[in-house]
Amino acid sequence: MKRNISIEGLDQIPIERQRIELVERKCLGHPDSIADGVAESISRALSAAYLEECGVVLHHNTDQGEVVAGESIPQFGGGVITKPIYVLLSGRATKSFNGTNIPADAIAMEAARNYIKEILPTLNMDRDITVDSRMGMGSTDLRDVFQSCGTATIPRANDTSFGVGYAPFSEAESIVAGVAAYLDDQMRPKYPVIGQDCKIMCLRDGDDITLTVAMAFVDRYCASLDEYVEMKQFIQEQLAAVAKGLTTRKVTVAVNTADDIASESVFLTVSGTSAEMGDDGSVGRGNRANGLITPNRPMSMEATSGKNPINHIGKIYNLLANQIAADCVAKVDGIEEIYIRMLSQIGYPIDQPHVASAQVLTRPGTKVATVTSEIESIIDEWLEDVTSITERVIRGELKTF
Repeated sequence: MKRNISIEGLDQIPIERQRIELVERKCLGHPDSIADGVAESISRALSAAYLEECGVVLHHNTDQGEVVAGESIPQFGGGVITKPIYVLLSGRATKSFNGTNIPADAIAMEAARNYIKEILPTLNMDRDITVDSRMGMGSTDLRDVFQSCGTATIPRANDTSFGVGYAPFSEAESIVAGVAAYLDDQMRPKYPVIGQDCKIMCLRDGDDITLTVAMAFVDRYCASLDEYVEMKQFIQEQLAAVAKGLTTRKVTVAVNTADDIASESVFLTVSGTSAEMGDDGSVGRGNRANGLITPNRPMSMEATSGKNPINHIGKIYNLLANQIAADCVAKVDGIEEIYIRMLSQIGYPIDQPHVASAQVLTRPGTKVATVTSEIESIIDEWLEDVTSITERVIRGELKTF
């Protein structure tokens, strides 16, 4: 069956020539990212358990979850969490199959606690956090759609929904992603005072780029206010150097702009996350599937994390759209920007979207008609191999936030 693939030219100002661009990333310790990470870790753990026990991944969606902030008294040299962070696990999971009981709640709680322990090693898991699983069973109609996947080569979509992706990253987007990676891979291992809770907000106004960074400091690794101020300045200089290495535009970096040094009101935490003292988090409220929040670009409001990787379009099409867009830019000459939107109809095979739309902005001298067939071929090839997205998600090769 021929797929409904639409390719059209796009008439708009390229992102790099728009005056104002906003880009954001919430790093792993941000409460919204904690919720996303927990949801995705549970889905992966359930998928592995289902495969081991039953030979197939059973129906589940763990993309509902909340991080409810606790209370703490941080202080230089080490403070205390006085009210634990509360993590609610909800959503749906299959708990029995062909007479076999599956301890889905226990699997979910173990996965959640292991994930939180990994990203927040300073948290006392026995005292500072409570994990509560209230997962239920899925609705009958959605389970029926899912179960039919076991008898078909290509799963049937469990929702009428869409996914969105684009490529390439703009310079501002690359800077935010690069600075976040530098913090995670280079700085935090050397300087544990840098907490996992970090939000990077980028404003590009013409050729002037400002990064506003909110970064939790871990109190046990910071002995005094003077040390805090010194470390904050050091971090600011390091991040500015990284950002400037990714652009020829003017870059300014500001860290923890809400600090009031005179009154010693600073972003100091016991565990490295604001979830310990007043900031809540929800699945799907943070980064999109490409790891960024980009209001200048089309976005889906779907929560990618936690949805089942077999037939949930909110996960598969968002990941797939980004893969297709990146592949088109890598393989097709003349593309300045490409935007992919894919829409499903519930109950139809996921390799047969209601529409797979590509909007293309070509470089001067390149006509859309000259790239149409190549783009259509790439989209068709990815849809033919759509289940590879499922396999890569289960193996943990694709990030969802």
